[in-house]
Amino acid sequence: MNNIIFGPIHSRRFGKSLGVDLSPGKKQCNFDCLYCELDPAKTITGQDEVLRVVDIIAAIKKGLQEHEDIDFLTITANGEPTLYPYLNELIDEINKIKGSTKVLILSNAANISDVDVQNALLKFDEVKLSLDCATQKCLKKLDRSHSGIDVENIKAGMLVFKSKYTGPLVIEILIVKTLNDSKEEIDKLNEYLLKLQPTRIDIGTIDRPPAFDVQPVSYEKLLEISHWFDSRLPIYIASRKKATISASSYSNEDILETLSKRPLTQEDIDVLCDKESQIRFQKLLENKKIKPVSINGVKFFKKV
Repeated sequence: MNNIIFGPIHSRRFGKSLGVDLSPGKKQCNFDCLYCELDPAKTITGQDEVLRVVDIIAAIKKGLQEHEDIDFLTITANGEPTLYPYLNELIDEINKIKGSTKVLILSNAANISDVDVQNALLKFDEVKLSLDCATQKCLKKLDRSHSGIDVENIKAGMLVFKSKYTGPLVIEILIVKTLNDSKEEIDKLNEYLLKLQPTRIDIGTIDRPPAFDVQPVSYEKLLEISHWFDSRLPIYIASRKKATISASSYSNEDILETLSKRPLTQEDIDVLCDKESQIRFQKLLENKKIKPVSINGVKFFKKV
């Protein structure tokens, strides 16, 4: 039972988070993503190793007792948490005991068109769904989805869910070199995300050893990709570990022009701007030419 709970993990976006693994014994997933850090496994449509709700709740209670200042319970799995057959019952029981702690689920969205899954996810304080691809060809090649999973059903399901959900909906896109980093694929994602209008869109790349021989993209490439999305979309670059870009000099006009195209975080400013440019940035902020905007725990700076 102990391996149901992991962490706590400290996150700038979610504070102190305690993980809850709904498949601690083995990988149980309807995707077998090329970038997954877990060993390859045959895709499935339902769990064959199923935890009892009472055991998960007991583990959560123990975790909350040991760590009293938890901001988020993060529901995840060695695989896909929405494959857990008692998810609706589980979230009802969690909500009875969570107190002020919020509950987040991390899902690959493969089952989001299922009304029962939607009804369970509506009870979470926050939902984070993956959407690496907007085309079926990409979904099969990169996410290696189980037979019968259709990207158009995923996209349609997300739209229905978004129309009913009142909490923050975050979309995560993991960019893999040569697989979904083309302008064509990003344009398809952009077109769809303008319809969906999620709370925030996190774009990142591989930062842990993957199961297959696939490669991350650089921070510079992520920055380039972020500019391919419509500037109205709240894009957050979640990976900066491989930032090798040299800080540049930006005039006031350069800074304002850049922010008019894409709001940036403080981390982006630190990577992109040299010291003199950062001073200019602060003065523009003081003079209210730039304003900070908080989007679901992430502070962006944008042109006024």
